[in-house]
Amino acid sequence: MLMDKILSVLENIGRYLLLIRPVDILDVAIIAFLIYKLLKLVKSKRAENILKGVAVFLLALWVSQVLQLNAINYVLTHIVEWGVLALIVLFQPELRQLLENVGSRDLRMLRLFTPEERDSAMEGTIDQTVLACTEMAKERTGALIVFERKILLDDMVRTGTILDASVSGELLKNIFFVKAPMHDGAVVIREGRILGAGCMLPLSNNSNLSRDLGMRHRAGIGMSENSDAVVVIISEETGSISVALGGMLKRHLMPETLGKLLRNELLPAPEEKSDKPRAGLIALLRNRRKGAQDGEE
Repeated sequence: MLMDKILSVLENIGRYLLLIRPVDILDVAIIAFLIYKLLKLVKSKRAENILKGVAVFLLALWVSQVLQLNAINYVLTHIVEWGVLALIVLFQPELRQLLENVGSRDLRMLRLFTPEERDSAMEGTIDQTVLACTEMAKERTGALIVFERKILLDDMVRTGTILDASVSGELLKNIFFVKAPMHDGAVVIREGRILGAGCMLPLSNNSNLSRDLGMRHRAGIGMSENSDAVVVIISEETGSISVALGGMLKRHLMPETLGKLLRNELLPAPEEKSDKPRAGLIALLRNRRKGAQDGEE
């Protein structure tokens, strides 16, 4: 009897599998990918607690339907009508980050400069930044430098003063000079140029951060949480150099380590030029063939 039930279930599964089209598999794969991206995006403790609250609410709604608690079910059902709008408001930062990730891809064909020119400009920017950070760290001058990557930071730039200037060590030191009007804000660098200074950054909401971190470090971490930017921070109290990246903070960096880290994050990895070994092999074969012909002559 049990065996017949198992065979019946397997037959039903086989029938359903025959009805599946390639488009259905693609449909399910896209939905699974979107759910994965959503879960990956929602990493903060606040968002996790909100999702737990939504799960409890849906469970209560289901229980009220099963037990026929009409009054409770009526109230919860009407709350659901406004729930989607409430979730959009609550997850506004996460949704905005998702849309910025989708909409700010690097379209190389629309760039004014070639990749080689951009890499060269970024190399000089990194060298000048490391030089300025080394001197500011010795003098214990607080600094906050944001390197924009794929996610555009126009909203942050609007909170400060637009400069659009070449990066130099002297300019960075003048911006962060204690008595300068823009020293408390952040510098935003885009493609090797200072786009703005005195910019205000979002503070991190991470409650697990060390208490000895000041507002400058929390702003740098908050910026790295809300974008893919690389943020260099110099402590005004200790003169230590830190880098915030992806919500994580790397502290007490030496200037050499800072330079290597910035190059790893801001410059593209060197592509393996597979054509060179092939060209070398062809040249070797040609030389051997030519030598054989010369020997025959």
